[in-house]
Amino acid sequence: MQEAIRIIGIDPGLRNMGWGVLESLGSSLTFVAAGTVRSDAKADLASRLCQLHDGLSEVLHQHMPHEAAVEHTFVNKDAKATLKLGQARGIAMLVPARSGLPVAEYAPNAVKKTVIGVGHGDKAQIKLMVNMLLPKAKYDSDDAADALAIAICHAHQRGHMEMKIAASF
Repeated sequence: MQEAIRIIGIDPGLRNMGWGVLESLGSSLTFVAAGTVRSDAKADLASRLCQLHDGLSEVLHQHMPHEAAVEHTFVNKDAKATLKLGQARGIAMLVPARSGLPVAEYAPNAVKKTVIGVGHGDKAQIKLMVNMLLPKAKYDSDDAADALAIAICHAHQRGHMEMKIAASF
């Protein structure tokens, strides 16, 4: 008998790091929890990164996922902001990796294509589809909704990866 896989999706951000946990069993998805780890915008960068690290570590300890999925950082016009986001993304990847979890990465367009069917869409469309796919989902921010979308993307993609591996034998 197959067991459910618990997946945490993480939407990296320096101010707000969204997270969402679901369980995947075959094609069935079940909402577990979601939220946002926040850092103090008035604190220095190192302190903010510690806040994100400690908050995300607590989420992993509390919800015990088996796998993690993190969204790729997009490059914007502000190089300084991109660098800071990259540092927050490092925390988003380090915490689950240090906990022994495999960490998958997905481009924003891949997440949108998986969840809403097209590679470009707005936050309202993502929230609508997250609510349709996980009707019991409760989240406190757009970042947490995005994190659930990342977890949904991973659940879908990992199923395809397992089928490809099984088919090759």
